[in-house]
Amino acid sequence: MTLSDDSVKRGLANRRQVLGDAWVDRSVSSANTLNVDFQRMITSYAWDHIWSRPGLDRRTRRVMVLAITASMGRWEEFELHVRTGLSAPPDQPESAPLDLDTLKEVLLQIAVYAGVPAGNTGMAVVIKVAKELGLELAPADFHHP
Repeated sequence: MTLSDDSVKRGLANRRQVLGDAWVDRSVSSANTLNVDFQRMITSYAWDHIWSRPGLDRRTRRVMVLAITASMGRWEEFELHVRTGLSAPPDQPESAPLDLDTLKEVLLQIAVYAGVPAGNTGMAVVIKVAKELGLELAPADFHHP
């Protein structure tokens, strides 16, 4: 498979901005003769050709990834985007930052369109990641909205 080196470089830069250096470094360092072409392909096609398109901002793309991965039960990818979205600097839109209020709305949408079990699992993943990141989830009174 022949991919443009420029496309792979742009994709790698986008991937680093959205997922962070640590995740990308782990992924790239695990390249081997079996998966290297696959890694280059997703870096070029997904992270350059799709994530570089002007039609949607990165935050919207990340929200779409969350909805799709939850709908498909791809919880490892869902968790990756929850974690990196919550960890992204809010003042850097190219990092596709998320906040808990946005995730709450995404989870409500997922529950309606992908089913309550998907919304329930997604909620559990978001709560786990939020706690791991030290984000406060204040108690709320169920009986008084």
